[in-house]
Amino acid sequence: MHDDLKGLLQQALQTAALGLYLTDPNPRVGCVITGSNGSILGQGHTQQAGGAHAEVMALRNARERGHSVTGATAYVTLEPCSHFGRTGPCCDALIAAGISKVYAAHTDPNPLVAGQGFARMRAAGIQVEVLDPQDLLAMQSRELNIGFFSRMLRKTPWVRMKIAASLDGKTALPNGESQWITSPEALADGHAWRARASAILTGIGTVLSDKPRLDVRLVETPRQPHLVVVDSRLQTPLNSPIFMAGRKLFIYAAVEDCAKAAALAAKGATVIYLPGSDANGAPSAKVDLAALLRDLGRREINELHVEAGHKLNGSLVREGLVDEFLVYLAPKLMGQGADMANFGPLTELSQALPLTFQSTAMVGPDLRILARTAELGAF
Repeated sequence: MHDDLKGLLQQALQTAALGLYLTDPNPRVGCVITGSNGSILGQGHTQQAGGAHAEVMALRNARERGHSVTGATAYVTLEPCSHFGRTGPCCDALIAAGISKVYAAHTDPNPLVAGQGFARMRAAGIQVEVLDPQDLLAMQSRELNIGFFSRMLRKTPWVRMKIAASLDGKTALPNGESQWITSPEALADGHAWRARASAILTGIGTVLSDKPRLDVRLVETPRQPHLVVVDSRLQTPLNSPIFMAGRKLFIYAAVEDCAKAAALAAKGATVIYLPGSDANGAPSAKVDLAALLRDLGRREINELHVEAGHKLNGSLVREGLVDEFLVYLAPKLMGQGADMANFGPLTELSQALPLTFQSTAMVGPDLRILARTAELGAF
């Protein structure tokens, strides 16, 4: 694929990124349609769930601009879908519109598609070309939809743990004070990462001590992510700020309390019992965190944004359930206090969790680090 074609796919990727906070649980997809002379006839990105996908938006945009797309070329960041979900198949829309060529950055990982969209278009006479999965643009398309790929291929969300800490790794003083270690700029940046997630996860300790809302307030967003609370004994207060209209609230418990569960349900929460097992295989008083992730996958959660205390953080790390860490380090030392994640103790350095730095950036006076445990090639 020559540079001009890749340039148009790059533009489609930029268009797809406009849906970063919008499309969940659908993937963020962009489409650019060009005429025979290379002029852009229409472009668009996937809308909110139940709304039009990128291909339909681009066709609509071309029509609104008075352009015919017969014989035109479409550049899409992900394979056009071939199944009936909340909307009709996008491959059929391109066929019906008279598109003659389709260049795609990546195959759709959804088992209901997974090459069938390409096959249907080829059968209709459309010339289809797909980038190698190792091509930079293909990897960018996958990275933009990392949670969608995770859910489709692993059946669990992509788990991103956000931590705000001092330079010596402390997230709170010994008395529990933690607001605010990092700057307002870092706080706003963290809200942008919240906004792209399908759901935010926290623990009952944070709910009780910080009385948080855990919503998106500091950046504009068309949707609020769902909230997930690990609350083994159903201690969530009925007057907690976490109850909010317009978003789903999932509370995972290990110990049954029918009266409290009914009261929480009356407030709009969905209570799910997922007790783990002790060494003898008997139900424990702790939530099975691996089962929680599988359940969230079934509930169409793509990206899970964790904002919890050192105990729950430690449990998630200990069980190997974290894919990447989003860490904000403030230029200050706190000495004693709560750590980022309470796990271990380790007896050998070889037992330490290996990470790969993905990126670093200054956010106000603070340093933002994105470090990954999982490799995209692993799924």
